[in-house]
Amino acid sequence: MKLRYNISSKIIEMEWNIMARRPRLDMAGFHHVVNRGIGRKNVFKCDDDKNKFLEILCKACKLHKVNVQTYCLMDNHYHLLIETSLENLSLFMRQVNANYAIYFNKKYKRVGYLWQGRYKSWYIISDDYLYSLFKYIEYNPVNAKITNNIGEYPFTLLGTIINTDFNIIPCATDSRLKNELDDIKDYLAVKFTKKELKKLQDEQKKIIIKEDNAIIQEKNKTLKEHFENTKVANSDCKANFPRKDLILRNKDIINAIEDGYKQSEIARYLKISPAMISKVFRGIK
Repeated sequence: MKLRYNISSKIIEMEWNIMARRPRLDMAGFHHVVNRGIGRKNVFKCDDDKNKFLEILCKACKLHKVNVQTYCLMDNHYHLLIETSLENLSLFMRQVNANYAIYFNKKYKRVGYLWQGRYKSWYIISDDYLYSLFKYIEYNPVNAKITNNIGEYPFTLLGTIINTDFNIIPCATDSRLKNELDDIKDYLAVKFTKKELKKLQDEQKKIIIKEDNAIIQEKNKTLKEHFENTKVANSDCKANFPRKDLILRNKDIINAIEDGYKQSEIARYLKISPAMISKVFRGIK
């Protein structure tokens, strides 16, 4: 299977200073984790180094009950998309980074810090965000002009899935990217746009909090504020309303979903069917 798309580095480049530093979230769930070498220096000098990192990663996954969803190892940084089952992200990452630094310093007879910092991480609260990260992470080698197509680089999960000469790492056997690839391969093959990058950056800026044992996204507006100008609530019918009012309502629905509200919450508030909310979301998206 070939997933072809040549992508401009200007489209997919994601700066490390997108957002102000926030406290890390150790909550169980999906996390996007990034780290790079101190002074932007290489932390992987050869394929053996990358393989050693993956070995250390999988040992830590087994110990801390972590599943790798996808990953990309570049010469001077890495991306990990992982799922934790316990509130132990910091402990897990400390083991991965420290053990690899010990290996690297011993092999290359160096001393001092290897990593630029502990790591950066973002908590993932929606499938939409998760799938966007699948695409973003897998396109890193294309962005760096190492490969022409996603799935060709051996140090991404997709590269090991597509190329039977490589082995899928044992800590990624439960990856949703792997298990759902037949369903999302067309999505992955579609151009990663500026709009997708902007949406991904916006997701990273959102604040995730734990409230009453539930993990929720802090909202920018109440539903009342989102729909204060909506004139067509309380009906699924289009026939009796001006088109411009329907367009405004639909935009308000999309904005509310992107603010973190569930489609069922919006349906109850507007007193229209969940199917209508879903239809609006699919149609505009």
